[in-house]
Amino acid sequence: MAHYVVGDVQGCFKELEALLKKIKFNKEIDQLIFAGDLVNRGKDSHKVLEFCINNKKSVSGVLGNHDFYLLYLIEHQKKDKSLKKVLESKNIKHYQSWLKALPLFLEIKIKETNEVFWISHAGIPFIWSIDDAKKLSKEVQASLKNDASNILAKMWGDTPKKWNENLKGYKRLRVIINYFTRMRYLSEDGSLRLDVKSKTAKKGYIHWFNQTKLNLKNNENIVFGHWASINGKTNIDNIIGLDTGCIWGNKLTAIRLEDKKIFQIKKQ
Repeated sequence: MAHYVVGDVQGCFKELEALLKKIKFNKEIDQLIFAGDLVNRGKDSHKVLEFCINNKKSVSGVLGNHDFYLLYLIEHQKKDKSLKKVLESKNIKHYQSWLKALPLFLEIKIKETNEVFWISHAGIPFIWSIDDAKKLSKEVQASLKNDASNILAKMWGDTPKKWNENLKGYKRLRVIINYFTRMRYLSEDGSLRLDVKSKTAKKGYIHWFNQTKLNLKNNENIVFGHWASINGKTNIDNIIGLDTGCIWGNKLTAIRLEDKKIFQIKKQ
């Protein structure tokens, strides 16, 4: 049995198929985990979701910002050209149900190596402990189950910029979702800078994974997607980026957690 985590697919199903063939994925014994952004931009988002709902026992993942966008479109019966085939599919309710059940944070422990992997679409901010991340992910999941329509309508926006445990209501849920799915740069006090996507930081902000307060142990790892412009490079051995810009003509990337081997397929 092996665990594979795949970076941002964004509807590139042909490349996903090729990658699964390359890693020799066996749905009977292996586990496939998506690091968020399964859909949007690419032409085959519906095929990616069909694969997921047809292989529920062996496929899981975390929600990304584009997945949240699709949930919003479904919930509020909106249209989008790049997601037209998904929105018009007879299986749309199955897609919705499967996506809504995904967390924003996953923990996977590999017994053979005693390694632990924490997976989130954008990463984990240093201002949260791992227990915080688990709790806040569950909070969003529960809220989506009970109040999806309002949450998906009110989650848009870049404020609040900084986490505060005393936040309440939709502002609280919005900032949790933003840290988990949109984060790239943080200030020294943990404030988000969401309008910058390039490799180069603005004054007063640094890459979220360069915050020394993360203090990961040797057997602890963070796996994330979301940030195509850094091409998966963090220069930190146990913080692993998997978004290598397949949708932009580059590569689709997966990591096997048992030995941290990287597999890649070029855009076809």
